[in-house]
Amino acid sequence: MNFGVLTFVTDEGISPAELGAALEQRGFASLFLAEHSHIPVNAKTPYPGGGPIPPKYYRTLDPFVALTAAAVATQNLILGTGIALVPQRDPIHTAKEVASLDLVSGGRFVFGVGVGWLREEIADHGVDPAVRGRVVDERLGAIIGIWTQEKAEFHGEFVDFDPIYSWPKPVQKPYPPLYLGGGPAGFKRIARLNAGWLSMTGSVEDLAGPLGELRAVADHDVPVIHFHGGEPTAKKLAGYRDLGLEQVLLDLPTESRDQTLRRLDELHAESAKLA
Repeated sequence: MNFGVLTFVTDEGISPAELGAALEQRGFASLFLAEHSHIPVNAKTPYPGGGPIPPKYYRTLDPFVALTAAAVATQNLILGTGIALVPQRDPIHTAKEVASLDLVSGGRFVFGVGVGWLREEIADHGVDPAVRGRVVDERLGAIIGIWTQEKAEFHGEFVDFDPIYSWPKPVQKPYPPLYLGGGPAGFKRIARLNAGWLSMTGSVEDLAGPLGELRAVADHDVPVIHFHGGEPTAKKLAGYRDLGLEQVLLDLPTESRDQTLRRLDELHAESAKLA
């Protein structure tokens, strides 16, 4: 079981290139970056963490730009989106961004995606939040087609284009690992796409039940990357070993450069106890 981090990289903290290098130097397996294009000033959707939406949500860098900077500063670090908000993304542009980053990184990209929670943010992109799940299904279908076909086309309710050429194709075949965020409501989508699950479901105890449900729905072993949002003590992290997780992502708070490096040392010290 490997350990990576999930974080928001903003214009006020450590650069993504320096962060990537620091993670690789400390032996972390991956860097996953969150995505929010913007935060509507008068948003009414409740913030899942309670209270006002933190500034890091509207200061975060574009994840594909930031991960490209981290890619050129590292050799082996896995680079992922955690998560890319597909309802807000043009599928043709997104297919090219993913394939380009996979090429630039030498096949180190993991495409973590989700339907999003902030309804007003989704609506600002011209998408009805009530149908965002169906939009995701079509856009992912179109993206996969662009990656895997010489002449790709898609005709749906929300995505519609005649045959197109689009290169580069991803380095990883048939395409970069696809992981879906969210909970049990998305398990059928995970099974249908033969994807992995990017879980953000609480503690070890909270995760065991949904894992069993997912494997029953998919009828096969599903790769799982889990985000641990609590205090990452070695004792707590050890509990994940028996669940068959591929990787655990530790929460890296968005802080100043120096504090971020100190925090990485602390996270490494705890995870190293399980080596």
